[in-house]
Amino acid sequence: MISTPVLVAAGGAVLLGLVGGLMTPIGTWYANLRKPRLQPPNWLFGPAWTVILGLAAWSAAAAWDAATNAADADAARTSVVILFGVNALCHLLWSPLFFKLRRPDWALIEVVFLWASLVALVVGLWPISPFAAKLILPYLAWVSFAAWLNWAIVRLNAPFA
Repeated sequence: MISTPVLVAAGGAVLLGLVGGLMTPIGTWYANLRKPRLQPPNWLFGPAWTVILGLAAWSAAAAWDAATNAADADAARTSVVILFGVNALCHLLWSPLFFKLRRPDWALIEVVFLWASLVALVVGLWPISPFAAKLILPYLAWVSFAAWLNWAIVRLNAPFA
């Protein structure tokens, strides 16, 4: 039987993936942007985010289980929920800024908060579960690369109005 934390974490990852995908229309506007040479092909983003969000869900479930066994279980579980909640909010904000509002410059500001939420996850989860913290590292690496891509697109296409 699948535990409730696993179901919640998996459901959250699926929801983030679906909403992120719906907020990421790859249309004429995006196709016409100048992009850096290291821009991955569009088809790679879906599988990359699927793996990354799957690892994040695994991290959340592992952290929740580890927090249950912590000396101050309530505080540890609260930390896990807050860390993942802040990250989910930051994750959800980037795509609408970049794609729906067509403001890569605003998305570049927001990606700093997304990146910081991932650093906070790694640092905050480490005392609870080093394993859960390590599962976030690919997400942090991908967002670091995405932030560079975002910066390059702003540099190559600014100004935005």
